[in-house]
Amino acid sequence: MERLTASCGTDQDRRSAGTGVLAGSAAYDMGSGEIARARGFARDFLSDAQSSHGLDVSTRALDVAQLVVSELATNVCKYAPGPCLLDLEVDGGMLVITMWDSGSVLPTALHADPTRAGQHGLEIVLAVCQSFEVRREPVGKRIRVGISLLDGPGDGPAGPTPW
Repeated sequence: MERLTASCGTDQDRRSAGTGVLAGSAAYDMGSGEIARARGFARDFLSDAQSSHGLDVSTRALDVAQLVVSELATNVCKYAPGPCLLDLEVDGGMLVITMWDSGSVLPTALHADPTRAGQHGLEIVLAVCQSFEVRREPVGKRIRVGISLLDGPGDGPAGPTPW
């Protein structure tokens, strides 16, 4: 149910206000195939940011953004009933990914255990993002992560990493 309120009737709402911010949103019912659709939305959003808006987006950032969206959407499918909203925003050299869902339980990373099968999604997200925030909302929760779009020395993300 990727549904957006774009006047042209497309299923993606991308706007660039005079502030230099590029943003897009998509809503999903998190049924079959929605994780792939959310991942594709992130990929298309960043590809459009490159081609139509001339923003620098490294291959690493494109891959990491898709991975993070996939992990967050998977957690929605597993732990939060109902629909979710995915917001993407580029401001300067950072991509901010915000996933809103109806689940009230805040996620917590488990202790590292290489023998554990599954439940590594939040660990992965924390390892590849430059910022992470989770907040309980009146209806559900909001997870917000930041990813550097540019590469620094050694092909890692540019800028500081809090981890």
